Amino acid sequence: MSFRWPVRVYYEDTDAGGIVYYANYLNFFERARTEWLRKIGFNQEVLRQQGILFVVRDVSAKYRRSARLDDELEVSVQVEKLGKASFNISQSVYRIGDEKEELLVNGYVSVACIDSSGSPRAIPADIINTINN
Repeated sequence: MSFRWPVRVYYEDTDAGGIVYYANYLNFFERARTEWLRKIGFNQEVLRQQGILFVVRDVSAKYRRSARLDDELEVSVQVEKLGKASFNISQSVYRIGDEKEELLVNGYVSVACIDSSGSPRAIPADIINTINN
């Protein structure tokens, strides 16, 4: 299942030169993953109240081109591997233009499922089933 979320670059996302600060792409990744979970029926606040938390274990990003102030972007989410208590996601950020889209950043995020005490826990079956379908 592939998912995309639109993002607009605001002044707060940029450095003094009007270019998106590199760490803010991780924020864009996070927003897209949150909206992807919401789209497939799982609100992170509701999950948290049930003692189900998703935390990033590992992240990598390859920066290809810079986004700039006021750019329209789309951030993709694609589950690559789903395990019992974790999953790996590839994410990309694209600049959306009138006639084409341009790849700006590729990323890879490993996410673990933990309980409210911070211990690893199995991803609930309903979430696994939804992701697999």
